[in-house]
Amino acid sequence: MTTRPQHYSRGVLAILAASIIWGTTGTAASFAPAVSALAIGAFAMGTGGVLLMLNALGELQRDRLLLLTQRRSLLLGGLSVAIYPLAFYSSMRLSGVAVGTVISIASAPLFTVLLEWLISGRRISLRWGFSFVLGALGIALLALGRAADESAAASSLTTWLGAGLGLLAGLTYATYSWVARHMIEQGVGSRSAMAGMFGIAALLLLPSLAFTGHNLFSTATHASVALYMALVPMFIGYLCFSYGLRYIAASTATLITLLEPVVAVLLAVLVVGEWLAPVGWAGIPLIMLSLLLQTVRWPK
Repeated sequence: MTTRPQHYSRGVLAILAASIIWGTTGTAASFAPAVSALAIGAFAMGTGGVLLMLNALGELQRDRLLLLTQRRSLLLGGLSVAIYPLAFYSSMRLSGVAVGTVISIASAPLFTVLLEWLISGRRISLRWGFSFVLGALGIALLALGRAADESAAASSLTTWLGAGLGLLAGLTYATYSWVARHMIEQGVGSRSAMAGMFGIAALLLLPSLAFTGHNLFSTATHASVALYMALVPMFIGYLCFSYGLRYIAASTATLITLLEPVVAVLLAVLVVGEWLAPVGWAGIPLIMLSLLLQTVRWPK
């Protein structure tokens, strides 16, 4: 599928906007430290899914037959959306923020490009590979910079289990990104594709709040954080992400979203007052160079 330059630029800008919005989640969650990360993730993605469905009702009605023909992909995407937050937050809890972040976020573009290669027959370009190496290295340095004061008390078994869950998080993020792009290529509207997957995930995630969300609305601050996470990063963020997937490949989109942890770290330093070691600052230019290689269309 050939994309016009102006459409490609729109797609890139939409993914960049989504990444910046998603980068605010860590800072927002820091204002509700007593609330389980699993509860915040389940509420945000579940409620965001409901909002995405309400926003796309007309498009869902129009695309209902196409969605039925894509029901296996739709179900796979929905299950992936539901599993992602559980795997991501559990990975960070078991193996530490640094290991969990590096494995979850840096593995997603690799899994996405493998899905495109194995299933869609899309070739892996040298430029994409070079961008990925730069971005993954930058993410690793960024995470190491934040981990300088982390405790190393976790057992080897726990760390490996957390690493495995990090890979699962990366795989599920890659899967629902690829599924959304695949359905769009089959004629499904971008809002329908994202709303359908997140609607399925909402059915699975929201009931879990009965076990994890006992204090989600116990204070005005907790409630504000929960509602912000659902309305802004999940609803608006994924509207931007789905729009971007109209025009660019999922592997490019997931690589561009490596901007998210850069935004998260900068906000953590500037707003929350966290400390970032020099090695972490060294990772940021590598990530930005990776994004530059992916977002700028160089003359052939």
